[in-house]
Amino acid sequence: MSIGVISITLLGLLLLLLGSTIWVGVSLFVVGIISIILFTNNPPLTILSNMLWNNTNSATMFALPLFILMGEILVRSRLSESLFKGLAPWMSFLPGRLLHVNIIASSLFSAVSGSSAATTATVGKIALPELIKRNYSRSLSIGSLAGAGTLGFLIPPSMMMIVYGIVADVSIGRLFIAGIIPGIILAAGFSGYIVLRCLFNPSLAKGDEKYSWSDRIKALPQLLPIILLIILVLGSIYTGWATPTEAAAVGVLGSFIIALFSKTLNRKVFKEIILGSVKTSTMIMLIVCGASYLSVTVGYLKIPAQLTAFIGSLGLTGFQLILILSIMYIILGMMLDGFSIIVMSLPLALPLIVAAGFDPLWFGIYLVLMIEISQITPPVGFNLFVINGLVKDDVLKIAYYAIPSFIIILLVTGVITVYPEIVLWFPEMMMK
Repeated sequence: MSIGVISITLLGLLLLLLGSTIWVGVSLFVVGIISIILFTNNPPLTILSNMLWNNTNSATMFALPLFILMGEILVRSRLSESLFKGLAPWMSFLPGRLLHVNIIASSLFSAVSGSSAATTATVGKIALPELIKRNYSRSLSIGSLAGAGTLGFLIPPSMMMIVYGIVADVSIGRLFIAGIIPGIILAAGFSGYIVLRCLFNPSLAKGDEKYSWSDRIKALPQLLPIILLIILVLGSIYTGWATPTEAAAVGVLGSFIIALFSKTLNRKVFKEIILGSVKTSTMIMLIVCGASYLSVTVGYLKIPAQLTAFIGSLGLTGFQLILILSIMYIILGMMLDGFSIIVMSLPLALPLIVAAGFDPLWFGIYLVLMIEISQITPPVGFNLFVINGLVKDDVLKIAYYAIPSFIIILLVTGVITVYPEIVLWFPEMMMK
C-alpha cells in the first residue's frame, strides 16, 4: 500500500475519532495501535510499553507537574489583586491608562505560571471587572486580555516549551532563555496598540484615576511577591544554580509561602490545588504519551522521511515552507489544543524545518507563537472560554475583540522569521 493511502487512512481515522468527542490522548493511542496492526508486522503492545517507559522516565518530565502545581497555587492566592493594586498607579500616565495593567500583569504572572489559561483567568478575575466598572472600552479591555493572556506560553517558564523540549530533544533551559526577548516584543506590541488606539480615540480609556508619586511608591510592596518568585524561578535557571525541574520545585515552595502569607491557603483550597494539578497533569501526560506513540507509528511507516523528501523535491524556499506551516498551524489551532498540536505535528514538521536550515531552538519559539494564536481562535480557543466565564459575552464576540491581538502575534512571528537572531542571540550569549 502506498504511503499516500496510508497517510490519508491515518488522518481520516484520527479526524473521525476526534470528531466523535473521544479524548484526544485516547484517540492518538487508538490510531497508533490500529496503524501498527494494519500496516506493519510489529507487536503494538511491546512498542507501547517501551515508548511509555522512555517518555515518562525522565527528570525533565517531572518539571511539568511541578510548574502546573505552582500555577494552581498562585491562581488561588490573592496575587492577581496585589498585581492590579501595584501596577495601576504606574500605568495611569500612559495613553490607555489602566488598560496596560492587562498587559504588564499578564507578563509578570506568565513568568511564574507557565500557563496561558491560568494567566488569563488570574489577571482577568480582578482586572476586567475594574476596567468595565471604570468605563474603559469593553472591547479593548476584553481583547487586550485575550491577547496578553497568551503570553503565558511564551514568557518562561512555559509548559509548552517543556513539552516541545522533551519531544524535540531541545534544551529546555535554552528555550526558556530564547522566549524572553520575543515575549517582551509581543507584550510591547500589545501595549503599543493600546497607546495608538487611545491616542486617536481618548474616549476608549475614560478612567479619571489620579495617582501621586507617593501612591506609586506605596504600591511597590504589592509587586514584591511576584518579583521575588520570578527571581527565584528564572534566576536559578539562568545563573546555572538549578535545572528547570529543580527551579520548578523552588517555585512551588515560593508559591506556597506566598499563599500562606496572603492567608488564602486552607484545607478546602489545598484540596482544590491538588485535584486541579492532578487533573491537568494527567490530561497533558495522556496527550503527550498518545502523540508519542502515534509518532513512533508514523516513524515505522516511514511517513516523515518520505514527506520530507517530497517537500524537498518541490524546491521551496525556507520562507515559503514557513508560510505553508503557518497556515497549517492556524487551521490546526481551530480544532486542537496546544499540547496536541506540538506532539502530533513535530515528527513531520521538524525534519522539514531542519532540512530547510532553521534552528530547532528557533522553531520552538515559532511554534509557541502559533499555539498562542490557537488560544484566541474559535471554536477551540481556550482563552476565549476563560474570558467567557468571566464576563459572559458570546465567545464569537470575544474572538472578534481579539482580532488585533491575532494580527500582532502574526506580525511578531513574521519579524522573528526574517530576523531569527531575535530568538537565538540571547541563548547564545548566555551559553558563552
